[in-house]
Amino acid sequence: MVRDYWRLNAAPFDGALEPATFYSGGPQEEALARLEWLVDERQRFALVVGAEGCGKSHLAAMAVRRLGGRGGEAVLLSLAGLSAGDWIEMLLERLPLDSASRAEPLRPWQKLENRLRENTLMERTTALVFDDLDRAPADAIDGIGRLLGAAEPRFARMAIVATATPKRAATLPGAVGERAAVRVELDPWDARDVAGFLARALERVGGRGDIFTAEATATLARFTGGVPRMVARLAHLALVAAAGDHLDRVDAATIERAWRELAPDATPRPNAPADEADEPAVNPRVRVVRRLFG
Repeated sequence: MVRDYWRLNAAPFDGALEPATFYSGGPQEEALARLEWLVDERQRFALVVGAEGCGKSHLAAMAVRRLGGRGGEAVLLSLAGLSAGDWIEMLLERLPLDSASRAEPLRPWQKLENRLRENTLMERTTALVFDDLDRAPADAIDGIGRLLGAAEPRFARMAIVATATPKRAATLPGAVGERAAVRVELDPWDARDVAGFLARALERVGGRGDIFTAEATATLARFTGGVPRMVARLAHLALVAAAGDHLDRVDAATIERAWRELAPDATPRPNAPADEADEPAVNPRVRVVRRLFG
């Protein structure tokens, strides 16, 4: 009903982690620029920190495309829910090893080292992107710590990117948490990003980019605090409600009604991204990246 009413060819806010649905707002552009800096400067480790719903997994998937597109070999592994002993085998499955390399009677760790050595000799970066590092089994965290601390030449062209929530990132062991060359804080969207996301998502599926009024967009941004997951969920409910009321556009009153359905006991979230002065300390050369998108 909703798709027919608004003349859409697909659901605009389904939350799928597809490249086509990725919206690169200000926080995403900054994060991707810093990850590219990590590879360009041959640094070892970047930790992407963001609250639940801020799009860490979607960013991780896009980071693989961006870093792999710079002439490197990039793979993604989600560590949440893995059993002990599984992580390195699953990582090897994602690396493009030939059949002979896979069949070699070597321990998984040796196969990983061989691939890192091969890419280093070819002057090709190996970018390992780990989603949900803070939810990984202990052996995976230990293994990644071993990679981060390795000094042999075979690891010279390796870059590791990992995601975590702020609270759980603080519990990572020092061998991991303290080795980040850059820590990327993935902030919520501001009102301009929310407006851009709504328009882009609707136009992507054949709809009008102005279905949400300016007042509705501002209200949605204020209620959700710019958290991408909440923005998408509230936008979907508002589309349903406006279609049910036979409205031409989604207005602020419809956003408020949809919000009460989504979070009846909640209050609107504060939409206040950190000021520049409140940024965490990072390598000063990374600040140059910010100017590209200022």
